[in-house]
Amino acid sequence: LDAYRKKYGKFLRMDRILQAEGDDPNRYKTSKQADVMMLFYLFSSEELQELFEYMGYDFNPDIIQENINYYNERTSHGSTLSKLVHSWVKARSERAASWESFEEALVSDFEDVQGGTTSEGIHLGAMAGTVDLMQRCYSGVRIYPDRLSIHPLLPKHIEQINFKLHYRSKWVDVKINHKELHVEVTEGRGPDIHLTLDGKTHKMKVGDSKTVAFKKKK
Repeated sequence: LDAYRKKYGKFLRMDRILQAEGDDPNRYKTSKQADVMMLFYLFSSEELQELFEYMGYDFNPDIIQENINYYNERTSHGSTLSKLVHSWVKARSERAASWESFEEALVSDFEDVQGGTTSEGIHLGAMAGTVDLMQRCYSGVRIYPDRLSIHPLLPKHIEQINFKLHYRSKWVDVKINHKELHVEVTEGRGPDIHLTLDGKTHKMKVGDSKTVAFKKKK
């Protein structure tokens, strides 16, 4: 891929370049878009461990980063969804690289990164995905069978995000910045809910609020 980048500059559709040269992309270890990476986009390390064991395969969490590194070098991102997935899986370990991929996904239609496809229709999946990445990935929101967990890790480019979650018939206001996480159960019905905030679980009802201050990095 490096040789083709020197020849053609920044490109996404490696398949079209190879076909134009009379070659076949199936001859190479290159990928148009994130495929294996989708595993790490859809499932946590714990969920993957459970799935692999259920199917009778060994699973070592180290292979997650190994696969991320492998496909990062071999993916041409010939889909607007590809950068989105790469941004998500890099969010915890490579925040600067995650933000770069996020920005590229964000401007997919504004800059017509696919080189002519925007005129055929907007990339709604990429649009919705950037919002989802902000609300679930950078905020660290995960839903478990018995609780709602929020474990944020904001990129330095974002000062604060605010949003509402509807969880088990209750509305939860969430405010996150680099100093603290604040949640408030504003309205709803039904039994109390359990919220895990930055690792500690709290039982909360309508009217309850919690603020968790983040430890300063040394």
